[in-house]
Amino acid sequence: MKKIIYIFALLVGLTACDKKDSTFSVDGDCKIDSLVLDDIYPGVVNHAARTVVVGVPEVHDDQLMTITTLKLSAGATATPAQGAKVNMTSPIVIHVENGNVYQDYKLSVKHDEARILSFTLNDLYVGIIDQVAHTINVSVPVGTDLKTLIPNIKTTEGATLTPAAGIPCDFTNPVDFTVTYGTATTTYKVTVKEKGNPVILYLGLAETVSQLNPEEQEAVNWMLANIENSDYASFADLAAGRVVMTDCKVIWWHFHKDGGLEGKASFEANAPEAVDYTVLDKLKEFYQAGGSFLLTRYAVNYPFFLGEAECFPNNAWGGKETEAERVNSPWEFAITGHTDHALWQNLTMNPSVSDHVYTCDEGYRITNSTAQYHIGTDWGGYDNRDVFHEKTGAVDIAGGSDAVVAWEFQRTADHGAIICIGSGCYDWYTVAEPSEYTSYYHANVAKITENAFNYLKQ
Repeated sequence: MKKIIYIFALLVGLTACDKKDSTFSVDGDCKIDSLVLDDIYPGVVNHAARTVVVGVPEVHDDQLMTITTLKLSAGATATPAQGAKVNMTSPIVIHVENGNVYQDYKLSVKHDEARILSFTLNDLYVGIIDQVAHTINVSVPVGTDLKTLIPNIKTTEGATLTPAAGIPCDFTNPVDFTVTYGTATTTYKVTVKEKGNPVILYLGLAETVSQLNPEEQEAVNWMLANIENSDYASFADLAAGRVVMTDCKVIWWHFHKDGGLEGKASFEANAPEAVDYTVLDKLKEFYQAGGSFLLTRYAVNYPFFLGEAECFPNNAWGGKETEAERVNSPWEFAITGHTDHALWQNLTMNPSVSDHVYTCDEGYRITNSTAQYHIGTDWGGYDNRDVFHEKTGAVDIAGGSDAVVAWEFQRTADHGAIICIGSGCYDWYTVAEPSEYTSYYHANVAKITENAFNYLKQ
């Protein structure tokens, strides 16, 4: 019986703390019960995550703070200890020991902030937020009644907002929205403008931009903020005749699916709205009249449905955003033989590798979602690039010796052009915090996309 009790106690100790050495003993617990910085800033302790977060005013000098209170489990000691001076400009580790067990807590400070995190009107028109200038710009179709638009606003948790969300508001002139949380107050100027018919149109599966997954939403929001006369619509909007295509030159679809997507059956099952006959008839008409497409990630399967030849990449995979892998060094793909193509102009290049495009940086976290063609006699049915060209009707514009990661269906007298980018390096959204990586090459993703729009709308 004593042996069973001892083993049970050992297991309990292991779940609470880590072993220090092989002579393990369960003398006591090793938790932080409470912590206060500078006498007045208490910490919120999360034992499961092993974190302590201390709230401080919006403007506060974090360089020299004092741990004035540090209450621990009975018998435990900590480094740094109560009374220690600490620099909290970045998180620190508090190491708690008790006998031969220990536990590390990450101590960080969180400044009061008052932000608008998302802004939509009538749950349809997405506001583009500039967190530096504290402005929000919203574009609505010509003829929209600006006097009765209803704002839907997400703010910093716990913040107050004036005027309140959910109440009809007159946006004939710019409207100021003030967010307050703790010591922080921020006022955003919201400007609503009517816009003409889109020249660049993003088609998606979701009814609104806010319903897209984070990867797609990041791409669309960049487009709306940076590309003149661009707009979002769903495939359902197109089928129902709610999309004005009069001035449209380019349709973009960046289709993300956590876990990857491969083959015709998988594509049809995950994007039934896109293969609806009403939708396809309208898009084929657009294509045959000279309209062009930019298809990225798993949307590169779509040319088949637009009437092109064999168009299903034979080498596709992808991870999940919640399990995204961390990039240990910048990722890239080859453009050997294609450096003069319009897509690869005016990018941030690595001067030592002039025929490769880098798109993400060390510390970035990526799903590596890929839909490409394997080239080689070992497997896959595309022995060489001539076979690829013959079977697909496309020309390769990026990829190494054994892969095609970007390709083009060139414009003819019978139809517009299609650019396909299936490289896992073409990635918009990361779960990594800004402090985890320095963005240097990642801006190339946006520049490639802008280049594609300019090239395709000619």
